[in-house]
Amino acid sequence: MEKENIPRPKPSLSRSSWQRWEIIGVLLVLGSLVLLLLAPNSLSQLFDTIIKEVKPVVVDIFLTSEIGIAIIVSVIVGRILERLGFTDGLIRIFVPIMKWFKINPSVVIPSVYNILGDINAAGKISGPILVKARATKAEQKIAVATMIQSPQSFATFVLGLIALSVFNINAFPLVILSIFVPIVLVPLLLAKTIYRDTKKVELTELPRFTPNTRFLQTIFSSAKEGAELLFLTIIPAVAAVFFFIGVFKFIGVWSFIESTLSTSLTFLSIEPTTGIISVLAAPTLAVAQLAELANSIDPRLIVGSFVLANSGLPLSVIFGQVPVTWAESSSLTEKEVLGAAVIGIIIRILTACALGYWLTPFLV
Repeated sequence: MEKENIPRPKPSLSRSSWQRWEIIGVLLVLGSLVLLLLAPNSLSQLFDTIIKEVKPVVVDIFLTSEIGIAIIVSVIVGRILERLGFTDGLIRIFVPIMKWFKINPSVVIPSVYNILGDINAAGKISGPILVKARATKAEQKIAVATMIQSPQSFATFVLGLIALSVFNINAFPLVILSIFVPIVLVPLLLAKTIYRDTKKVELTELPRFTPNTRFLQTIFSSAKEGAELLFLTIIPAVAAVFFFIGVFKFIGVWSFIESTLSTSLTFLSIEPTTGIISVLAAPTLAVAQLAELANSIDPRLIVGSFVLANSGLPLSVIFGQVPVTWAESSSLTEKEVLGAAVIGIIIRILTACALGYWLTPFLV
């Protein structure tokens, strides 16, 4: 029996022609071969540099210190507050204000959960609430940008107050102007400028947000949720950010970036050493060091440092954790969340600069 002559499919033109990524891939292969020939230890040194950069943050900060446990606990606390009617209470309080601004009142919920718990837990809890409240995409972006104005953990806020007391700085006006006023003013500012697709919402149009789950189920499920958030979202995002920092160190440009960042922070009336810690590592560590360095820090730089630390930093949160968490829990894409988070941190830096220059003379 003769075999049927089955025509072979012709290769597509798109596969036969060179594509951009194919060219880049070939160049990477050739470059790797050249490195192995001329500098055989360079690739191992690159990986060693990256690991040394990632390990202290991932292991020492998030796995073996109190910060990793604090994230899990904050999710538990947030879910318990939600079960006890905390979200519905916030809605009752902020409906009159936000109705006057013609903005969905649910935009303030992430900021408050952020102060009481953790920025990652705030996104995990608040994202579905915004969707349930039928907040527009613009309002969800406002919520993200406003959340960045709040301290990303309650520990940062408390340690910051201790640092202010060491320097004999009156904390009350600073806390009001830097933490609570932005919760109201930032949504108004963004709704009038960048994110205008907002709408007035009556209380009767909103559903109730208090779940009906049993209390024991709330506690154990939130503990599991917190662990998943830590190991599946936060640690991978942190590792990705510090991977690039390791690459920058290997190619020799990180010292320039770090010195430029230090000079910029000083110009913005922010203490550079702790400011860099806030930007790159953890604001909690930064405010803890403020109190320890009381004899060697210019008091005039403390106000800006406090404001910057009590925000959505570090950069691993802005560029990694927040986009991933909100893309999973809201109707925004990672790109949209990232854009709103960047706008939020720009506003925060400007706030730190303004308060550092204008409010400091009245406090120090």
